[in-house]
Amino acid sequence: MRRLPPQHVEENLNKLLDLVHPDLVDDLLSAIDQPLKVRQCVQTGKDYLICDYNRDGDSYRSPWSNEYDPALPDGAMPSPTLRKLEVAANDAFDTYRELYYEGGVSSVYTFDIEEKFAVVVLIKKVGDGVRRMKGAWDSIHVFEVQERGRNAYYKLTSTVMLYMITDTQAAGNMNLSGSMTRQVEQDYPVDDPSAHIVNIGRMVEDQESKMRHSLQEVYFGKTKDIVNDLRSITSLEETERRNKLQQDLVGRLMQRQ
Repeated sequence: MRRLPPQHVEENLNKLLDLVHPDLVDDLLSAIDQPLKVRQCVQTGKDYLICDYNRDGDSYRSPWSNEYDPALPDGAMPSPTLRKLEVAANDAFDTYRELYYEGGVSSVYTFDIEEKFAVVVLIKKVGDGVRRMKGAWDSIHVFEVQERGRNAYYKLTSTVMLYMITDTQAAGNMNLSGSMTRQVEQDYPVDDPSAHIVNIGRMVEDQESKMRHSLQEVYFGKTKDIVNDLRSITSLEETERRNKLQQDLVGRLMQRQ
């Protein structure tokens, strides 16, 4: 599934769910990352992102109101301490998203797991479609946090899904899409509960920077090299003339030796 275009993951996943046993549906949904969807909070009117990490049954919890939509009275909720951390983290990453992405939507969710807790940071930016180009960036950062005295151990799994589609007379019709997943572990001091936000923010910023660099230098750079090798802007006659001139120069240099 990770090798398929991100914009078609949901369609392919639904077809796959029709084939598997109903008992495997939840496991499959939690194992496969899907492009993030935007929903509006009924109480606050703010946009938030939905995924498997804020889902309970067919309902999704808003990070702004802490309520499920559709309403779910017995839905899973973070502890009061984690909810306080969640509220502060949403405000912090809302600023981060605006500074780095100049738009889009972000959401942060927290939940308890055995002897530790998890923090999920979601960011989505959709292109405006100008110049007959469209695309989307989805980043999913999942933290497992285990406090050890005055320190905390962070295990981060980051997934980025990106697609870009162009349809112009100059470039033609091109679809460049894919996803990548990276993992990193780090220990940081924690003198105050709010220090978790600083540590998580530092790791997200560093990981996104590295993944953007890999996408730009490796994926886009390699694609550019391949396209340049396949398609030349010079005519065939000009290319042959240059090759002949190069061969003549090499031949004359060899005669002088």
